[in-house]
Amino acid sequence: MISAMPLVGVTLRALLGRRRTLLMLLLVALPVLIGLLVRLSDRSIDIDRILDAMLVRTVLPLVALVLGTAALGAELEDGTAVYLIIKPVPRWRIVGAKMVVAAGLTVALVVPSALLSGVLAGGFGSDELATTFGYAVAVAAGGSAYACVFVGLSAFTSRALVLGLGYTLIWEGVLAGLLEGTRFLSIRQATLGIARGLSDRATDATLDFGLSAAIVVVAVAAAFILGSVRLARFEIRGAD
Repeated sequence: MISAMPLVGVTLRALLGRRRTLLMLLLVALPVLIGLLVRLSDRSIDIDRILDAMLVRTVLPLVALVLGTAALGAELEDGTAVYLIIKPVPRWRIVGAKMVVAAGLTVALVVPSALLSGVLAGGFGSDELATTFGYAVAVAAGGSAYACVFVGLSAFTSRALVLGLGYTLIWEGVLAGLLEGTRFLSIRQATLGIARGLSDRATDATLDFGLSAAIVVVAVAAAFILGSVRLARFEIRGAD
């Protein structure tokens, strides 16, 4: 039986293509650039406004969406996943390896962006550092949840990128802001809830820390279970 490490290595090499890596670096550089501009302008702007608007609402879901849907969906779409599926590897192990890599890369990209942009915009005051580190932990948790959900979604449909974009733009961007009862289904709101619980500065957060952490855990677990079940039922057609 094949261990998970070769699966992780293969996925890591596949996701770290030159174009995709460059795109991700440009995305996570945007909040840092805004923080630098704030520092150079010598203006006072709340850190949470930058970290919320630029990182949590924009950069974080996009980075997780690209990495999460590509980790498994790209292989299913081009047919290369067939060579992995026919091997004696439990399907849950395949899904788990894809999620670990997608979530790990997402965290590795967004956490430094949160730290750098927060320090540049807010400086090294105790309150400002607490806010910065609170958001860093929050985006690590939220980014992992996003990435795992998008990996699981890609096991069900080849249009995971489009559906994931619709979820972040329509459900989280519009409906969760209008209908309070839907916010417990929003990873963005859970991320802000964790940030507020750790720093007390996420002004747009509506969920408390405990519920937010539970949402992240449930999202990861559900994506893993459903993705594993779906991949276990994946049928290899003769044309493949």
